[in-house]
Amino acid sequence: LKGAERPLMVIGSQALLRAGDADALVQAVSVLGVPVYLSGMARGLLGPQHPLQQRHARRNALREADVVLLAGVPCDFRLDYGRHVRRSATLIAANRSARDAKLNRKPDIAAIGDAGAFIQALSSRVQPRDAWSGWRETLAARDRARETEIDTQAAAVGEYVNPLAFFRAMDAEAAEDAIFVADGGDFVATASYVLRPRGPLAWLDPGAFGTLGVGAGFALGAGVARPGRELWIVFGDGACGWSLSEIDSFVRQGFAVIMVVGNDAGWTQIAREQVKMLKDDVGTVLARTDYYRVAEGFGAAGLCVRQAADVVPALREARALAQGGRPVLVNVWLDKTEFREGSLSM
Repeated sequence: LKGAERPLMVIGSQALLRAGDADALVQAVSVLGVPVYLSGMARGLLGPQHPLQQRHARRNALREADVVLLAGVPCDFRLDYGRHVRRSATLIAANRSARDAKLNRKPDIAAIGDAGAFIQALSSRVQPRDAWSGWRETLAARDRARETEIDTQAAAVGEYVNPLAFFRAMDAEAAEDAIFVADGGDFVATASYVLRPRGPLAWLDPGAFGTLGVGAGFALGAGVARPGRELWIVFGDGACGWSLSEIDSFVRQGFAVIMVVGNDAGWTQIAREQVKMLKDDVGTVLARTDYYRVAEGFGAAGLCVRQAADVVPALREARALAQGGRPVLVNVWLDKTEFREGSLSM
């Protein structure tokens, strides 16, 4: 790192296993001065606006970096099995698992142990280099350009609600201490581009294996662990089918969760590639189900949003209901978009 011109870090869930060290890890990342991408449970580690955090164009950055530190991140499908990292780059893998550290691509340096502790130790031995400022600005400029592109795509008006515009609005309306639980495919992946987790340990999702159905259970756990925090679940319409009965638990146990269902009537993440490759949508088609009426049946509040103009009023009403102690489900009819075309690893 001391000799690097274009260093890069990718920090993953494993680096947050010692949850009590989250603040110390934030300090260590800040001291190192290396631009960083966050994934999995590490999302939100640096808050919504940190000068070192990059959100977009990770593949390009990995292909240009001369030193790459993967902190608790294996070279699995998310990094194209290691092919995203430039061959000539020095690859450092900090990982509790020797197997995962070497998965698909052997690192130049394998630091076997706790990834978060490794970064903290490293920060006491490496000082930021002036030469890195240009590299950081290059990455930051790309982020700004991508945000502008997303703004342009979010401005597209259709029959129902643009999911990018919805998440722009949700990001603006959610509380500064909000905890986001994500449970879904295409809708949740879209959220990851737009929603900005508020801080460490404030984002929970199904993980690399896509274990849909975790949303309500994660929210119940978060409500117990962090009482008084504003709590949101971002549901895909397919994924929410596993959790709807837990609305009864929210009501009976007094958890005022705000549930948002992105209703595009399909398993869209699957359909994107299945229809393209197999010319068949079998098993991917759902209905524009009235999920909000299911919530009402369990004693929660239900709202339905079909037009862009109704998004902000509905979000504000949902927050007010939750602040009054009542769980609420917002059923959002979505337009189909091409935002994530070609995003799956097939």
